[in-house]
Amino acid sequence: MSKNKIFVLMGKSATGKDTLYKKLLEEGQLPIKPVVIYTTRPIRQGEIEGEAYHFVDVETYERLKAEQKVIEYRDYHTVHGIWSYFTVADAQFTDSQAVLLINTLEGYTQILSYFGKERVVPLYVEVEDGERLTRALCREKSQSEPKYEELCRRFLADAKDFSEEKLAAAGIQKRFENSNMETCLKELENAIREVLKF
Repeated sequence: MSKNKIFVLMGKSATGKDTLYKKLLEEGQLPIKPVVIYTTRPIRQGEIEGEAYHFVDVETYERLKAEQKVIEYRDYHTVHGIWSYFTVADAQFTDSQAVLLINTLEGYTQILSYFGKERVVPLYVEVEDGERLTRALCREKSQSEPKYEELCRRFLADAKDFSEEKLAAAGIQKRFENSNMETCLKELENAIREVLKF
């Protein structure tokens, strides 16, 4: 059994993906390493370069695309301009160890197309919409300069980006409900172990 699987953690905004991602990696119990994706959006208060994202300028993004090193990308027209998020075929991908990254459904399908279904494993997390909105509002309020318009744009865009039709087309069958963080974390760990036979 190949151990070089690519686990793609995805879900709508405020489903707890970032926290689950950190916990899956920090426990040290799973033979996986993180993949840090790239973005052209400004760094937010509390974020550190190279942790959740590599922050680059638009010129770097365009150069990497021209060099055909961009595996998948999403360009968002926000109230603050165009923000791009993308995965680069860099040293983070090796043939020897499984990796974990956070992405969108569209990004997942592009990664699947690039690496093939034998290597890519979806981990789809969901939370009831009312609870999700409450979480998103609390998170935004904690920012020094809350961007409520962007929060609303993301929340509405999620309904289209993660529609049942698109989930079915992408072959997403198993879902992980994150109403309880510890339960969801254990289910994700078990799913990863099962795939890796670990």
